[in-house]
Amino acid sequence: MSDVVVTLPDGSELPMEPGSTVEDAAYEIGPGLGNDTIAGVVDGDLVAAAEPLTEDARLEIVTEDSEEYLDVLRHSAAHVFAQALGRLHPEAKLTIGPWTDEGFYYDIANVDLDSEDLAAIAEEAEEIIDEDLPIERVERPREKAFEIYEDNRFKRDILYEEAAGEDPVSFYEQGDFFDLCQGPHVASTGEIGGFALLETSAAYWRGEEDNESLTRVYGTAFPSEDDLEEFLDRREEAKERDHRKIGQEMELFSVSDTTGPGLPLYHPNGKRVLDELSAYARSLNLDAGYEPVETPHLFRTELWKQSGHYENYVDDMFLLDVDDEEYGLKPMNCPGHATIFEQHSWSYRDLPVRYFEDGKVYRKEQHGELSGLSRTWSFTIDDGHLFVRPDQIAAEIESVMETVFEIMDAVDLDAELALATRPEKSVGSDDLWNQAESQLRTVLNDGGYEYDVEEGGGAFYGPKIDFAFEDALGRVWDGPTVQLDFNTPERFDLSYIGEDNDEHRPVMIHRALYGSYERFFMVLIEHFEGNFPLWLAPKQVRVLPVSDDNVDYAESVAAELDGFRTEVETRSWTVGRKIRAGHDDRMPYMLIVGDTEEEAGTVSVRDREERERDGVDLDEFRSALQTERDEKLTEPAFLN
Repeated sequence: MSDVVVTLPDGSELPMEPGSTVEDAAYEIGPGLGNDTIAGVVDGDLVAAAEPLTEDARLEIVTEDSEEYLDVLRHSAAHVFAQALGRLHPEAKLTIGPWTDEGFYYDIANVDLDSEDLAAIAEEAEEIIDEDLPIERVERPREKAFEIYEDNRFKRDILYEEAAGEDPVSFYEQGDFFDLCQGPHVASTGEIGGFALLETSAAYWRGEEDNESLTRVYGTAFPSEDDLEEFLDRREEAKERDHRKIGQEMELFSVSDTTGPGLPLYHPNGKRVLDELSAYARSLNLDAGYEPVETPHLFRTELWKQSGHYENYVDDMFLLDVDDEEYGLKPMNCPGHATIFEQHSWSYRDLPVRYFEDGKVYRKEQHGELSGLSRTWSFTIDDGHLFVRPDQIAAEIESVMETVFEIMDAVDLDAELALATRPEKSVGSDDLWNQAESQLRTVLNDGGYEYDVEEGGGAFYGPKIDFAFEDALGRVWDGPTVQLDFNTPERFDLSYIGEDNDEHRPVMIHRALYGSYERFFMVLIEHFEGNFPLWLAPKQVRVLPVSDDNVDYAESVAAELDGFRTEVETRSWTVGRKIRAGHDDRMPYMLIVGDTEEEAGTVSVRDREERERDGVDLDEFRSALQTERDEKLTEPAFLN
């Protein structure tokens, strides 16, 4: 039998006997690395050190210094929680307990837990950590595994599904506790330096609402107590920035039980922000040569069958029966844009053709996954679709990249980039894929962009560049994607006449500058903590008359600021209370006008940073305000 070839991160190749483990490969590289090995990353998947290598693969060894070590540690922390739970609540039935970006969760059945229960379980977990129990992988016959879980239908379900055909079956043990698990795990419970249980929520087995209701317990773990405390501090700050909390305080949006879950209602303040974002995107699109189009909210499902969305998204679609004919609310805008392109005749000289639309789409997420603006049933994508010749891909992608980064500068966000390449299952020729990936790499390299490569992470119909936003707390959110598509032009039989007078397939490019308005709005709310830049602020200036006698002058000042979102505080409060209310409302600027200002024809300016200046000429302020708005500055600049 021929050797398995393992490709290491530096590109070197290591021949191994089939069935050799990740740990064996580490020892082959060097005994020191072998001793330090905790797990491995095989073709992008985090696996146990005992994972056999049965075919050629890319391999990265995981040690305590690896980024993936935290995932392994948190996986072990989930087992520590489960062991502590079993000691205090033996009636609980375990289901699954994976690691997450911020820690871990474990879904459990047959028990309800309150805050006092969590505190007791956390205390017991600390005892288990102090016991420094070795964590060991053991294998049991498949038949024995079914006997062990005779009374746990969830684990039996895993044996039938995820572990189908495995014999023996992998377990991990620590002390008197064991769990059906593929790993990986740290060597002992004592490696967990900081452990905390965070909260509970409702969940469903397999995420399906028709299945059993479960209790999901969230927790986290770190190598040290200091790391844990830092995380908990950031988490508290994140709660203060929660877009649902700020959205209510600023009257930006709401979600009503009456109108339905996942269907946000935008109040006037929120709609003003969205309108500014839409106007900005529109101006950028028009400047870049895009043409506006509009498509309806629903189509006959024949369109979705032609596009392939019906086959892949039907469970997530809202379907309607109209006169015995099936229609579907659109989960995507692209089929409509492809149909518009198909209804015209095109020459190679006409390309690229660029369409854009603020298109409302609908996707039937599970109820338990809906949350504020981050997961909704109804959302709007600032969608753009380009139809290009293969030789135009690089220039168009470069233009999109420049536009996205212009937006990032306007809202003070950083972005992380990733190039996702051809997956195993794909459509399109090797030459087309190689050309497309090469052009994407060229754009990224020539632009000096730092980016990760997600091997095999592209869609089946084309490679892509993914953007992720990094906010003020260092959290990363999914952002825009620039996606090449070889599939839709085939499905819709799109063509143009080439220079050779033959028909050719265009390449379709999907791009959104924000991703979706809802997700981008959420990121901005939390990033700025509601303190929007002037150009985005729902209200930009509030004029505060010192007394009722100054209201007329305040109204005249507001009139002079026509073109800005200005209001007059007419409530008969003290000026101190009016100022406090302005700060609570996150007002960028307040203009205080009393008898002194009225007599001099000036204003006193106070910004949300609590800086003040008296005797300001109104024309000077208006001019500065216009500059701050038009240049999209992110901080109040007049009183710098």
